[in-house]
Amino acid sequence: MTILIAGGGIAGLAVALTCHQIGLKVRVFESVREIRPLGVGINLQPSAVRELYDLGLGDDLEEIGVRTRDYGMYSKKGLEIWTEPRGLWAGYRWPQYSVHRGLLHMLLYGALIDRAGPDSVVTGWTATGFENDGDEAVLHLVNASGETRTERGAILIGADGIHSALRAQIAPNEGPPIWAGAVLWRGTTRAKPFKTGASMVMVGHSRCRFVSYPISKIDPDTGLATINWIANLSLPPDAHWNKEDWNRRANLDDFLPCYTDFVFPWLNVPELVLAAKEVFEYPMVDRDPLERWTFGRVSLTGDAAHAAYPVGSNGAGQAIVDARKLGRAFLDHGATPDALQAYEAEMRPATTKVVLTNRSAGPDAILDVIEERCGGDFEEIEDVISREELADHANRYKAIAGFAIDALNEAPPIIPPGAQVGA
Repeated sequence: MTILIAGGGIAGLAVALTCHQIGLKVRVFESVREIRPLGVGINLQPSAVRELYDLGLGDDLEEIGVRTRDYGMYSKKGLEIWTEPRGLWAGYRWPQYSVHRGLLHMLLYGALIDRAGPDSVVTGWTATGFENDGDEAVLHLVNASGETRTERGAILIGADGIHSALRAQIAPNEGPPIWAGAVLWRGTTRAKPFKTGASMVMVGHSRCRFVSYPISKIDPDTGLATINWIANLSLPPDAHWNKEDWNRRANLDDFLPCYTDFVFPWLNVPELVLAAKEVFEYPMVDRDPLERWTFGRVSLTGDAAHAAYPVGSNGAGQAIVDARKLGRAFLDHGATPDALQAYEAEMRPATTKVVLTNRSAGPDAILDVIEERCGGDFEEIEDVISREELADHANRYKAIAGFAIDALNEAPPIIPPGAQVGA
């Protein structure tokens, strides 16, 4: 019973590692010829970290990541609105990690090769479509030379990202990803960490926002760490922009002048940006939730299933949780269409809420409330908003995104230790 996986990113590799853990054979097909550590920083909530621990990757994650200690929101004047502890400091049984996406990707890739063998990942082949043929799923592939091939397995999982060819076949009239006018500029800089040294901060408001956090441990000799940062501007939705290029080198003049005044005793944004070796420009896009993910022996996961705005620190983490929920469905129903239906029945409604919430009421929405009420300038935050309202907003998002503290701590493992399909 081979599980075919289209896409060798974080989502696809998490599915593959989970399947191997529960005794299923896997083959991952990835479009690039060489898997390399690309990208910048991401956050992994305790809900995802728990699953990586259960995959036996806890020590490796500790090696490459930073345990995020706290998360703070600040007005455009650099004034503190709300700070809350994160991970172990918040009472979770597992840490929250900030990590370089590329290092996490390579960790998952290396673990799969070590455990399932080098033949478990096939590079240089792009998914173009699928068929259901009796008790098999058929994956259609093409390489850079135009050669085609097909692969057969018991189940096919589309983990081929926001531009998923498998999703396009399931929803042929959907069209391109949706851009509502926001553009992100992302980079990393070697600098001294701010606040606790393991703090994540969000400054400004939705029209002009800056997010930053360290993604490496502090060098004991220099006091420096790798600091991840994101500058986010909102433009009119009908503005001309390069909406589909995800790796375009940035022109600093397109965004840096908007952050001239973001100079605070604890963070100098222009200095941080100017010291970066490379800066990339990303349009912030998502997709409308689908009415179905599953078609016979084929289903979707990760961004292929539920691409959302990256405002809740749960994109990669949600893909990891998806993988574990899919594995649990295989344990309960075997490698069958019934397993895919059970997985979708649980995860599609939950991720639909996250996609829609991230558009207007993500954890950063409180920044706009402060901007509207006082222009980001205040003596005491309680004069603008109550602590209860701030706490309610933060807790509401945690519940929607699936990482409320008590609920997560008390939940049984998704994959019981030693569980095997058919055992």
